[in-house]
Amino acid sequence: MKKILYLMRHGQTLFNLQHKIQGWCDAPLTPLGIKQAQMAKEYFVNNQITLDHAYASTSERASDTLEIITDMPYTRLKGLKEWNFGAFEGKDECLNPKLPYGDFFKQFGGEGELELRERMNKTLTEIMNKNDHQVVLAVSHGAACAQFYRAWEEHAKVKKTERFYNCCIQKYEYEDGIFTLVEIFNRNITE
Repeated sequence: MKKILYLMRHGQTLFNLQHKIQGWCDAPLTPLGIKQAQMAKEYFVNNQITLDHAYASTSERASDTLEIITDMPYTRLKGLKEWNFGAFEGKDECLNPKLPYGDFFKQFGGEGELELRERMNKTLTEIMNKNDHQVVLAVSHGAACAQFYRAWEEHAKVKKTERFYNCCIQKYEYEDGIFTLVEIFNRNITE
């Protein structure tokens, strides 16, 4: 039986606005980030989506986003956290190396690309393997969502053609241990 996972990036934060590397450090949602989350809520309402479970990264920007979308109880999980950028956390984004990052951040106390991908995959697979989980929302982060996408890209029915903007929603079908991306709701809301 097919289950549905809605994997979503949090709303814009102060660090996004200031072009700072966030990773495991945190920054509050901006007024625009709150508006983006409210617009994401409309996606769920307009499509008459009833969630049975919700999860968020332990970062406040993710849980604050989720709390705007739904008032249902939810679980915070470290496995949904953003890429750990080590000593680069809180620094200007211009210091990032060119993509793909690979294992660049490991030498600075951070995570490697495949470590992040495996962490996201393990966490979301454990969530979706729960018997009573049929329609699930998980709020995470940009790089974390992108790495999960890469883990299952070969099965995707729709392809990622641009970055995952704040409050991007990826809709996956989950069946027989396989995640299939069937929809991307990705609006670049800037005001």
